[in-house]
Amino acid sequence: MSIRPFLLVSDEKGNIFEDRNLLAVGREGHKVKLLNEDDFIELPNGSDFFFLPKRKAVGYNERKKRLEISNLGNAVCVFNAPAYTQTALAAWIKAPEAPILPLYAYTAVGWYKGKFYTTALRIDPDIRQDIHQFNQKKVVTGTNRFLKKYPNNRLVKHLVHCATVYLCPAARNYFLNRWEAPLPTSPACNSRCRGCISYQPKDSGFCSTQQRITFIPTPEEIAEIAIDHLNTAPNPIVSFGQGCEGEPLMVAEVIAEAIKLIRKKTNIGIINLNTNGSKPDKILKLIEAGLDSARISINSFLPERYKWYYSPVNYTFEDVLLSIQLLRQFKRWVSINYFVHPGYTNSSEEIEALNNAIKTLKFNMIQWRNFNIDPDYIDRELVLEIDSYAISIRQLIQNIKKQYSWLYHGYFNPGKEIIERYRF
Repeated sequence: MSIRPFLLVSDEKGNIFEDRNLLAVGREGHKVKLLNEDDFIELPNGSDFFFLPKRKAVGYNERKKRLEISNLGNAVCVFNAPAYTQTALAAWIKAPEAPILPLYAYTAVGWYKGKFYTTALRIDPDIRQDIHQFNQKKVVTGTNRFLKKYPNNRLVKHLVHCATVYLCPAARNYFLNRWEAPLPTSPACNSRCRGCISYQPKDSGFCSTQQRITFIPTPEEIAEIAIDHLNTAPNPIVSFGQGCEGEPLMVAEVIAEAIKLIRKKTNIGIINLNTNGSKPDKILKLIEAGLDSARISINSFLPERYKWYYSPVNYTFEDVLLSIQLLRQFKRWVSINYFVHPGYTNSSEEIEALNNAIKTLKFNMIQWRNFNIDPDYIDRELVLEIDSYAISIRQLIQNIKKQYSWLYHGYFNPGKEIIERYRF
């Protein structure tokens, strides 16, 4: 069966319906990509629909062989469930007064024979954040149990808020006593990321989706919950550097002391750091303390594009590269948290820079994460022209897998079994 999904639109109340005169198309950069059957998968369970006010949906009229703006309603897109990487963005033409969109990924979606289809691929088989894994009643039961167990631990109280208000999957997994537990530590940051989800200046035009931690937990507070999790959870990981904090390297001394306390009590599991990699000297201290792995966030391996997004304060792109080199020198696992934005990530200059980085830095893993940002903010506004990149996002990932057989690919920080199997 050939899958040719129809374009989806919505009315002002958010009701979604198909425009049967137009086929769904994708966006790459500031132009339109025509989609074929291989571009679509059934919409993953746990994905969210967004309807986009002041934005008219763009589709393809197959009979007239041209792009058209739907007159039936506003554009519709999806924010795919975790573990899925977007391969094409939704396409729209916005009104001059349209507000900047919140910090999500805006993936193309269509409707065909009773099913929703989207442009994405499952990059990680790990089920740790699949929606069917969560029963919020059990999460709340877990929060009550942990609050009784650690009545004076401020970090536990902070994570209760994350699990019950923001429904953070990592925090919920902590209270379900499994897999990866978050250890937010730093209220401050030395990047001014344009897409920061925990802090935005009032004049940025964006709104933060969650609030940062307002205190620095003590090494003892951190170690108390980390030791318990590592000793009792299946395939356990504890991770510094979360969406509800700034940059953990700003409080590296606290983290180093916590790691030492943890490793005095248990050698089980993985201690991981999610970081911007801005302070190589602090990275070295954490390696010496017993850090097992690190995930370094990168939007681009082109220095100017990196600087545009991160706006680094008192560090350089070269510092980030040095941090990766240090981690690899000491045989620590390094994942690149790589922000995928169709038309940007698969441009020829980005592909060349990524290949050079893989060859020279020899990191262990790419986490192909979606770039959560308004496409009109990062690209020029869409024009009604059909374009075809030489390599699609899907083809890019396939090519990288073929070229570098030792490189691991996914979405989540890996546990000890994967790290030991793929370590080199």
